[in-house]
Amino acid sequence: MKELIRKFTDFYGIPPVIAAAAPGRLEVLGNHTDYNEGFVLSCAVGQTTKFVLAPAEGTLCKVKDFRDGTEMSFDLDSLDRKPPRNGSKYIIGMLSELRKRGFEPFAFTAGLQSDVPLSAGMSSSAALEVSCALAFTGLKNFAISRAELARAGQGVENNFLGLKTGLLDQFSSLFGEKDSIIMSDFRKVEVIDTLKLPAGYAFVVINSMKKHTLVDSDYNVRREDCENAAKILSGIYENSRTLRDITPEQLENAKDKLSEREYLRAKHVVCECDRVKKAASLLKNGDVSGFGQLLFDSHESSRKNFENSTSELDILVDIARKDGECLGARLSGGGFGGITIHLVKADAAEAYAERVKSEYFKQTAVEAEVFICSLGAGAEAQLLK
Repeated sequence: MKELIRKFTDFYGIPPVIAAAAPGRLEVLGNHTDYNEGFVLSCAVGQTTKFVLAPAEGTLCKVKDFRDGTEMSFDLDSLDRKPPRNGSKYIIGMLSELRKRGFEPFAFTAGLQSDVPLSAGMSSSAALEVSCALAFTGLKNFAISRAELARAGQGVENNFLGLKTGLLDQFSSLFGEKDSIIMSDFRKVEVIDTLKLPAGYAFVVINSMKKHTLVDSDYNVRREDCENAAKILSGIYENSRTLRDITPEQLENAKDKLSEREYLRAKHVVCECDRVKKAASLLKNGDVSGFGQLLFDSHESSRKNFENSTSELDILVDIARKDGECLGARLSGGGFGGITIHLVKADAAEAYAERVKSEYFKQTAVEAEVFICSLGAGAEAQLLK
């Protein structure tokens, strides 16, 4: 943060007055369950997006991205127009969503820096949304709960960008706890448990380098399939509203009432919710091997039932299965590209990452990015003196 403050001051000739930082996230288990009001295990990571600003006169807002030196600007009068193609769309969208909640947008100069990888499935977009939202609301002392801030970030994706995402990304960035995995219930929209990853284990994150672009994927179609299945099943089972309310046994008994595609999509979500609950119990009992197997099972369901994997992601998980050091691996995030997470012993993590990277290159001629992820704290902001 000190480096970003210095760069901002050198570039604009004035110091920033507030600083915020928001982490990326890993979806540990619970794929596409959030918008089905289900359960998810996730964690904030050590990689963060930092955002600093100073208020300005007039209506022109300027943002300097110190990652690549790009400069973005927009006028407050343009908040409701079609979003631009650059990163300012998340900032403009957040100002628009906050305005709906009674916040009065103001002109500013801002700077950002991030080590959350872009388009990889670690939710760089949510990290930017959350960090700028905390800076805006913190500077004006605008009263808003963290849960409502998460909804505002979801609104950016849903209303501004046309992507029917859930709350997982923003929620994990806001509520993550250091060295912990959080279990969230997206019907209650709250963290219902905090779980420790047993000492001596770590997540290796491997980026397939296939760009993860949900807007251009079948994400919205997957959500519609889930909603269609839930509507049919709610007519069969009393007190069921979403796929979160359906047990695996109930789904099998009603299989003939669904199309093949609706059944497969529902099977993935219903069994993912079940896997999350089983995983929480296994972690509490220190059963790391059992927890790791659930990661493998989740990926297989993504591959066969939800069809949100890719050949690149499958190769990475297949390499993991054949390596004795890996206890479990799966795609993480929306899918259709991006990252896989690999559960390994911490002292073997670096060597493991290099082996997978080397084997992946042999099979694909693609140089993967690797990260050994710490489980980071949630987002925060502070006024600067």
